[in-house]
Amino acid sequence: MNPWLLALIIAVVVIAVVIKRLIGEPVNARDLFAAPVILTGIGLLSLAKMADVTGTDLAWVTASAVLGVALGALRGATVQLVDKGGFLWQRYTGRTFLAVIGTLAVMAGFSVLAVKMGMHENARPIQLSIGVSFLGESLVIGRRGLASGIPFAPARLR
Repeated sequence: MNPWLLALIIAVVVIAVVIKRLIGEPVNARDLFAAPVILTGIGLLSLAKMADVTGTDLAWVTASAVLGVALGALRGATVQLVDKGGFLWQRYTGRTFLAVIGTLAVMAGFSVLAVKMGMHENARPIQLSIGVSFLGESLVIGRRGLASGIPFAPARLR
């Protein structure tokens, strides 16, 4: 698939997820984890297909993934969770968007550092970065949702 087309599709999906979460949406396990797992999988597959990936590249990609999960988890802690109609709902808040801005700044700085320390610029697939970040967010939201005692919404509730 054309990389630009794939990037466009991913951008549309990410924007749609953010808009839905800004408005508020029911939390169900499928929606919470499907996109992060798919994006992470695409990123890992892209990484596996890359030629000339070095040990240095893999070390920086691994560190970047760990940082991405941690920053996503921080963002997940800012998401508002409420009981609406007997089911768990999530909504992004102003603090969530501050966390997004902070995440982008930290990851950009980390990327610059990684390249200066020997990582090839194209060795980190953007799908992997987005996927692990959303995965960290989803893990925290899932844990908070379970701890709340409010049932997750069924997959067909819309």
